[in-house]
Amino acid sequence: MPHSFGYRARTRHMFKRGFKDHGPVKLSTFLINYRVGDIVDIKANAAQQKGMPHKYYHGRTGIVYNVTPTAVGVIVYKVVGNRYIEKRVNLRVEHIRHSACRQEFLDRVKANHAAHVKAKTSGERVNLRRIPALPRGSRTVSTADNTPQTMRPVPYETTI
Repeated sequence: MPHSFGYRARTRHMFKRGFKDHGPVKLSTFLINYRVGDIVDIKANAAQQKGMPHKYYHGRTGIVYNVTPTAVGVIVYKVVGNRYIEKRVNLRVEHIRHSACRQEFLDRVKANHAAHVKAKTSGERVNLRRIPALPRGSRTVSTADNTPQTMRPVPYETTI
């Protein structure tokens, strides 16, 4: 029997809910504010079939360009051939969440600003650049109370 080419074809594991996460959508989902310019992750929620994204957009990250009372418009870039096409998809709020992709950067900006203010008041220079992980420092194993031992195999003996 040939396979189907439907809108939700081959999404058996993609759209499934998480462990102990079944049932109706939580009300806190509807209380999250989205603004134009926010970066959001698209993750389809199978409990709500209305406003569900196509399977291609599941797991993608985009930028909010339009906000309505129950849905948001998201710009996603799609690779078609040798170019990027800007796709505008309208999704209900159940199928998106704020992305954490910039959180590390924003935390670093705050930490750098605090370090800069502290250095300015104390009058010293501080390096705010990221430094790659350096190799581990060298060390020597002490041999004072850990003398080397020579190990030999025990000869095979039969008990017959």
